[in-house]
Amino acid sequence: MDLYTLLKIAHVVGATVLLGTGAGIAFFMLMAHRARDPALIAHTARIVVLADTVFTASPVIVQPITGAALAHLAGYPLFLGWIGLSLVLYVVTGLCWLPVVWIQIRLRDLALQAVATRAPLPERYFRLFRWWFVLGFPAFAAVLSIVCLMVLKPAF
Repeated sequence: MDLYTLLKIAHVVGATVLLGTGAGIAFFMLMAHRARDPALIAHTARIVVLADTVFTASPVIVQPITGAALAHLAGYPLFLGWIGLSLVLYVVTGLCWLPVVWIQIRLRDLALQAVATRAPLPERYFRLFRWWFVLGFPAFAAVLSIVCLMVLKPAF
Protein backbone atom coordinates (compact mmCIF):
# COMPACT_ATOMS: atom_id res chain seq x y z
CA MET A 1 0.00 0.00 0.00
CA ASP A 2 1.39 3.41 -0.94
CA LEU A 3 1.70 6.46 1.30
CA TYR A 4 -1.23 8.28 -0.31
CA THR A 5 -3.58 5.35 0.37
CA LEU A 6 -2.42 5.03 3.99
CA LEU A 7 -2.91 8.75 4.55
CA LYS A 8 -6.33 8.64 2.91
CA ILE A 9 -7.44 5.76 5.14
CA ALA A 10 -6.20 7.61 8.25
CA HIS A 11 -7.95 10.79 7.10
CA VAL A 12 -11.27 9.07 6.38
CA VAL A 13 -11.18 7.15 9.66
CA GLY A 14 -10.42 10.41 11.51
CA ALA A 15 -13.33 12.18 9.84
CA THR A 16 -15.61 9.27 10.67
CA VAL A 17 -14.53 9.27 14.30
CA LEU A 18 -15.08 13.05 14.56
CA LEU A 19 -18.54 12.88 13.02
CA GLY A 20 -19.59 9.76 14.91
CA THR A 21 -18.25 10.86 18.27
CA GLY A 22 -19.88 14.27 17.88
CA ALA A 23 -23.26 12.71 17.09
CA GLY A 24 -22.94 10.15 19.89
CA ILE A 25 -21.90 12.69 22.50
CA ALA A 26 -24.74 15.00 21.53
CA PHE A 27 -27.27 12.18 21.72
CA PHE A 28 -26.18 10.88 25.12
CA MET A 29 -25.86 14.34 26.68
CA LEU A 30 -29.30 15.33 25.40
CA MET A 31 -30.90 12.11 26.68
CA ALA A 32 -29.29 12.52 30.11
CA HIS A 33 -30.35 16.17 30.26
CA ARG A 34 -33.96 15.29 29.40
CA ALA A 35 -34.06 12.93 32.40
CA ARG A 36 -33.27 15.89 34.72
CA ASP A 37 -31.53 13.44 37.08
CA PRO A 38 -28.31 15.01 38.42
CA ALA A 39 -26.70 11.60 39.06
CA LEU A 40 -27.42 10.42 35.52
CA ILE A 41 -26.23 13.72 34.06
CA ALA A 42 -23.03 13.62 36.13
CA HIS A 43 -22.31 10.02 35.07
CA THR A 44 -23.03 10.71 31.39
CA ALA A 45 -21.08 13.98 31.35
CA ARG A 46 -18.09 12.23 32.94
CA ILE A 47 -18.06 9.69 30.09
CA VAL A 48 -18.70 12.39 27.47
CA VAL A 49 -15.74 14.47 28.68
CA LEU A 50 -13.54 11.36 28.52
CA ALA A 51 -14.84 10.42 25.05
CA ASP A 52 -14.27 13.96 23.79
CA THR A 53 -10.71 13.86 25.11
CA VAL A 54 -9.87 10.45 23.63
CA PHE A 55 -11.96 10.23 20.46
CA THR A 56 -12.25 13.85 19.40
CA ALA A 57 -8.96 15.43 20.42
CA SER A 58 -6.84 12.80 18.62
CA PRO A 59 -8.45 13.25 15.18
CA VAL A 60 -8.53 17.02 15.69
CA ILE A 61 -4.73 16.87 15.70
CA VAL A 62 -4.34 14.21 12.99
CA GLN A 63 -6.89 15.57 10.46
CA PRO A 64 -5.00 18.71 9.40
CA ILE A 65 -1.74 16.75 9.15
CA THR A 66 -3.16 13.97 6.99
CA GLY A 67 -5.25 16.46 4.99
CA ALA A 68 -2.26 18.67 4.22
CA ALA A 69 -0.16 15.66 3.25
CA LEU A 70 -2.92 14.34 0.96
CA ALA A 71 -3.37 17.74 -0.68
CA HIS A 72 0.38 17.99 -1.25
CA LEU A 73 0.64 14.49 -2.72
CA ALA A 74 -2.41 15.05 -4.97
CA GLY A 75 -1.16 18.47 -6.10
CA TYR A 76 -4.12 20.41 -4.68
CA PRO A 77 -3.53 23.97 -3.45
CA LEU A 78 -4.01 23.97 0.32
CA PHE A 79 -5.81 27.27 0.79
CA LEU A 80 -7.98 27.41 -2.34
CA GLY A 81 -11.22 25.81 -3.46
CA TRP A 82 -12.90 23.10 -1.48
CA ILE A 83 -9.81 22.48 0.66
CA GLY A 84 -9.63 26.16 1.64
CA LEU A 85 -13.35 26.11 2.51
CA SER A 86 -12.82 22.92 4.50
CA LEU A 87 -10.08 24.66 6.49
CA VAL A 88 -12.39 27.60 7.25
CA LEU A 89 -15.10 25.18 8.38
CA TYR A 90 -12.50 23.33 10.48
CA VAL A 91 -11.70 26.58 12.30
CA VAL A 92 -15.45 27.21 12.81
CA THR A 93 -15.75 23.71 14.27
CA GLY A 94 -12.87 24.37 16.67
CA LEU A 95 -14.29 27.72 17.75
CA CYS A 96 -17.52 25.94 18.69
CA TRP A 97 -15.95 22.76 20.04
CA LEU A 98 -13.54 24.35 22.54
CA PRO A 99 -16.30 26.14 24.49
CA VAL A 100 -18.46 22.99 24.25
CA VAL A 101 -15.74 20.95 25.97
CA TRP A 102 -15.45 23.56 28.73
CA ILE A 103 -19.25 23.60 29.08
CA GLN A 104 -19.39 19.80 29.30
CA ILE A 105 -16.89 19.90 32.15
CA ARG A 106 -18.94 22.60 33.92
CA LEU A 107 -22.19 20.64 33.38
CA ARG A 108 -20.53 17.56 34.87
CA ASP A 109 -19.27 19.53 37.86
CA LEU A 110 -22.63 21.24 38.48
CA ALA A 111 -24.42 17.89 38.31
CA LEU A 112 -21.87 16.32 40.69
CA GLN A 113 -22.36 19.23 43.09
CA ALA A 114 -26.15 18.78 42.94
CA VAL A 115 -25.74 15.08 43.72
CA ALA A 116 -23.34 15.77 46.61
CA THR A 117 -25.63 18.38 48.19
CA ARG A 118 -28.86 16.59 47.25
CA ALA A 119 -30.02 19.78 45.59
CA PRO A 120 -31.74 20.27 42.27
CA LEU A 121 -29.72 21.31 39.26
CA PRO A 122 -28.99 25.05 39.49
CA GLU A 123 -30.21 27.57 36.92
CA ARG A 124 -26.59 27.98 35.77
CA TYR A 125 -26.66 24.35 34.61
CA PHE A 126 -29.65 25.04 32.35
CA ARG A 127 -28.11 28.24 30.97
CA LEU A 128 -24.89 26.41 30.14
CA PHE A 129 -26.78 23.51 28.62
CA ARG A 130 -28.60 25.90 26.25
CA TRP A 131 -25.21 27.27 25.12
CA TRP A 132 -23.90 23.72 24.71
CA PHE A 133 -26.92 22.85 22.59
CA VAL A 134 -26.71 25.99 20.44
CA LEU A 135 -22.95 25.65 19.81
CA GLY A 136 -23.39 22.04 18.77
CA PHE A 137 -25.38 22.90 15.66
CA PRO A 138 -22.76 24.95 13.79
CA ALA A 139 -19.99 22.57 14.90
CA PHE A 140 -21.84 19.48 13.66
CA ALA A 141 -22.97 21.21 10.46
CA ALA A 142 -19.39 22.31 9.76
CA VAL A 143 -18.00 18.77 10.23
CA LEU A 144 -20.74 17.31 8.05
CA SER A 145 -20.02 19.96 5.40
CA ILE A 146 -16.31 19.14 5.50
CA VAL A 147 -17.07 15.46 4.92
CA CYS A 148 -19.30 16.40 1.96
CA LEU A 149 -16.58 18.63 0.51
CA MET A 150 -14.03 15.87 0.98
CA VAL A 151 -16.19 13.38 -0.91
CA LEU A 152 -17.53 15.70 -3.63
CA LYS A 153 -14.39 17.82 -4.20
CA PRO A 154 -16.39 20.54 -5.99
CA ALA A 155 -14.59 22.81 -8.42
CA PHE A 156 -15.02 26.47 -7.50
